[in-house]
This record gives sequence, C-alpha cells and structure tokens, in this order.
Amino acid sequence: MSSSGWASCELADGVSAKSFRFGYLTDALADLLFGMTSLYGPWRTERFFFDAEPTEIRWVLRRTDETTVVLSIYEFQDLAVSPGLPDSAGELAWRSTHARAELAHAVLRAAEGALERHGEDGYLELWLEHAFPMAALQDLRRLHTMHDACAGHPVPARPVRPSAPRTSPP
Repeated sequence: MSSSGWASCELADGVSAKSFRFGYLTDALADLLFGMTSLYGPWRTERFFFDAEPTEIRWVLRRTDETTVVLSIYEFQDLAVSPGLPDSAGELAWRSTHARAELAHAVLRAAEGALERHGEDGYLELWLEHAFPMAALQDLRRLHTMHDACAGHPVPARPVRPSAPRTSPP
C-alpha cells in the first residue's frame, strides 16, 4: 500500500516488469486471492479488475491445463464503459505464463507480507473501505498447501493486529 486508499502492484517474471497503481473502490487483494482460489476448481478462466480511477486494470487468469496459468492484464481507459467490453478492447499491459503453484505462492507471499507489515487494523486504516481479506487468504493457503504440496505458508498462531497505531504512512 502506498498511501491511504491507494496501493501498487509490482509484477516481474525474470524477463520484464510492470507496476500498477489502483484505488480502494475495489477490494483488490480479496479479488486477487479469490481469483487464484478459483483456479483450483473446475473453472479455467477467472476475471476481476482493479479500479485505477478512471482506468480499469482487468486481470485474466487462464488455466491452460491443471498446473499452468497464463496471466494477462489489460488496461481500459474508462471504467465507466469498459466492464461490458471484451478483453481484446483493452490494451494488453502484461502477459506471462506460470506454474499455478508458483503464482499462488507469490500471491500468498505478497498478501502475507501486507498482513505482517500493516496488521488487520492498519490494513483497514489504509484501504478505507475493505477489511483485510483473511478468509480469502486462508482459502488460498489451504488449497495451495493441499494441491501444490507447499509447506511455506504456516497459519499464524493468533490474529495479526498492530500493537500501536501508525503515525505516518508506510
């Protein structure tokens, strides 16, 4: 999170990198976590978007087989009209292919890092409209651990809360 009500997302795949900045009007982290979670079920494609006021940043997660995911991100200039448009109407801003296990692991690490850095109360203070998506984090952690045999995401012993209020933005 970069400032109250705004966050940034840094993507890198070893070949290229891309950064996106978006606002609190969408529950972006929950959408990302639930989007990844859906790839462990019968759905092959999941779409969600981040609101970058006025831009739509549309994420498309497409499973090509049981273990491979193509991540495509499209930018649309006007969120007021773009939700009904096909992906091809947007500008392709990022595309990369990953093993589902690696992508889920990276998403979990990012979400766990935000929780550790800000705590639940600090997250809500910064994100304004949406609480930390603990249920989505736990669902993805459970599925990733079970299907991808990853032991790198232990469940915290107690809820994470900051011990003192922040006096300045992170």
